[in-house]
Amino acid sequence: MKILINNKSGQPIYDQIYTQLKDQIIHGEIKEDESLPSIRSLAKDLRISVITTKRAYEELERDGYIYTVGGKGSFAAKKNDSLIREEYLRKIEEHLLEIQRLAAVIRLSEEDLDQMIETIREVKNERG
Repeated sequence: MKILINNKSGQPIYDQIYTQLKDQIIHGEIKEDESLPSIRSLAKDLRISVITTKRAYEELERDGYIYTVGGKGSFAAKKNDSLIREEYLRKIEEHLLEIQRLAAVIRLSEEDLDQMIETIREVKNERG
């Protein structure tokens, strides 16, 4: 398990931890029931506050990505396909909103966007 903290990022550190652990769980890099580092050891390794690490773990647990067993630690939860699907739909929506914003900047019509999508489909189908 690898977590990289970017102190120059505008993203809060707890959220960087949350996002990286969540992505590793979703992509199977952290397996179901695999033990995560303790809150204290992760805080020590990353040289951050225990409170910051605790907040990331609490949010991961709240959102169903990990579970905690008293006296034993935190573990990756069973993959929840509907939760993963929801996460990907949210990301797709964000990307589509960004595409829409960029298209508006250059006054690209909806028809032009539709044509771009159709061209992408055709190229994909040609490649197999």
